[in-house]
Amino acid sequence: MVYQSVQSSMLDAVRYDDESSTLGLRFNNGKIYEYPNVPRHVYSAFLAAPSKGQFFDANVKGKYASRKIN
Repeated sequence: MVYQSVQSSMLDAVRYDDESSTLGLRFNNGKIYEYPNVPRHVYSAFLAAPSKGQFFDANVKGKYASRKIN
């Protein structure tokens, strides 16, 4: 999975793995988290959202399990 840079005050980059439906987020503080079982349409909506941080808070955080990568 390759990270894609995003314009956000919270996030530096995102990635998505279609095989495992895993959303990867690299935050501006350098921390990386993965969120398994995120549907592709959620990732697409995430990329289209004007505010990535607000979308994350409303649609990902607390709704999908997460694991800290670093």
